[in-house]
Amino acid sequence: MASADPQTTLDPRFSSEDATPTPWSTARDQMREAKTYQLTTIRADGRPHQTTIAGIWLDDAFSFTTSEGEQKAHNLAAGNHHVIVTAGNSGWDGMDVILEGEAVEVTDVDRLNRLADAYRTKYDDWFGFRVAEGRFAAEGGIGQSLVFDVRPRKAFGFTKGDTFAQTRWRF
Repeated sequence: MASADPQTTLDPRFSSEDATPTPWSTARDQMREAKTYQLTTIRADGRPHQTTIAGIWLDDAFSFTTSEGEQKAHNLAAGNHHVIVTAGNSGWDGMDVILEGEAVEVTDVDRLNRLADAYRTKYDDWFGFRVAEGRFAAEGGIGQSLVFDVRPRKAFGFTKGDTFAQTRWRF
């Protein structure tokens, strides 16, 4: 499980003179509260693949779903589980959080149920996720979905606005 207090450093090369490191709690809150994220996986031939996804921050891990037919599922099935998850904005203010980690399939039924509850709450049950046969199942017949947890190994926060700062967290 990720440390509640990761090693935190400010990179002065990419930070304003008066910048201070951003606390991990601020980045964690952004990961929890964002509605959309960018997920980068690696194809079998080494090329990157990025897509917009919905996700959940729960118990110091970022969780996402994918059906077996999607490109991200093919990429993970090919054996490279290193991923990048980004929560941010395209504006000139606010903060971007970039999380690096390894995607590990969730098979624990208790965790799956907690994640399904979290999806229902966060996204007003838009996805209709329920747990069946050790996976997410959605109403409407779209089939089962795999669920993955990403525990951070390293993360970056890029604060933009009146003060710019690049904070790095190591877990």
